[in-house]
Amino acid sequence: MSDSDEGEALLAPAEMAALLGDAEGTAAAGPTASGVQKLVGSALVTYERLPMLEIVFDRMVRILSTSLRNLTSDNVEVSLEEILSLRFGDYLNAVPMPAMLSVFKAEEWDNAGLIVVDSAMIYSIVDVLLGGRRGTAPMRIEGRPFTTIERALVERMVQVVLNDLSAAFDPICPVNFRFERTEVNPRFAAISRLSNAAVLARLRFDMEDRGGRMELLLPYATLEPVRELLLQQFMGEKFGRDSIWETHLADALRSTDIALDAVLDERAVSLAELMALRPGSRLLLEAGPGATVRLRCGGADLFAGQLGARNGRIAVQIAHGVTPGLAQGDGAVDGAADGET
Repeated sequence: MSDSDEGEALLAPAEMAALLGDAEGTAAAGPTASGVQKLVGSALVTYERLPMLEIVFDRMVRILSTSLRNLTSDNVEVSLEEILSLRFGDYLNAVPMPAMLSVFKAEEWDNAGLIVVDSAMIYSIVDVLLGGRRGTAPMRIEGRPFTTIERALVERMVQVVLNDLSAAFDPICPVNFRFERTEVNPRFAAISRLSNAAVLARLRFDMEDRGGRMELLLPYATLEPVRELLLQQFMGEKFGRDSIWETHLADALRSTDIALDAVLDERAVSLAELMALRPGSRLLLEAGPGATVRLRCGGADLFAGQLGARNGRIAVQIAHGVTPGLAQGDGAVDGAADGET
């Protein structure tokens, strides 16, 4: 290859910029990302691979609507806006401040999760629980830390959310989500490595003219102990089960035809005797009327009975079942139940 051909094979500067992203970083991760950044971002596992998780969040929304109505004595509408997958570090960098970040632990899974309550929801829940009048927007005081009363009221609401999240997971796997602490700085709420993938569920709360958002973040490492259960497909109201199909399968199994062998006798023969057998050779079976006969299916003894005759044919009357794993005879020559071998 000549030098000119080798030079023509190289990428042009514009092509390299399109592949790697421009120097100003305008090709950052997002809907317009391109090149290598898209390849890196595509390594995230999307939540659609855990179809049962969406059912859990839907169940939590229904339970949470009732729980918050009992807590606030007001009409509260809870809706699930979206479920998405993202990197934990990207989410922490994008948390709108001010906000409260509540860290909780899944005790049975021995890992943690995060609940983020935005400022609008904080002031709305404080206004409702302290008896604020309807029809007036909650007062927002920016530029100051949250007071002890505000933190206590929000933590009370977070505890209700965690209880309902535990109830939503009960049909799949019993788990207790325990509230640990509240942070106002995202750096102190790092519960996972920044590069790890996580599932984010955004919830919207509407209380007439007030409301706000809450975000529930669960790292994939937290969900790993129940990953196999979350991979199930939702069928009916029983999580991952279809009672109609189970009944149909049970009926089909009961009507299935199987081959049952009656072992009239078993003998041990030498290899020389076995090789001497020819068409027309006879094997004398010592089983007579009233002898004990085993009924075998697929190499396993199922029943024991007595040998007899009925309508001119050899028959076996079952006496009792045989314990699985019971030692069988020493022989290897079986006789058929309806004739001579």
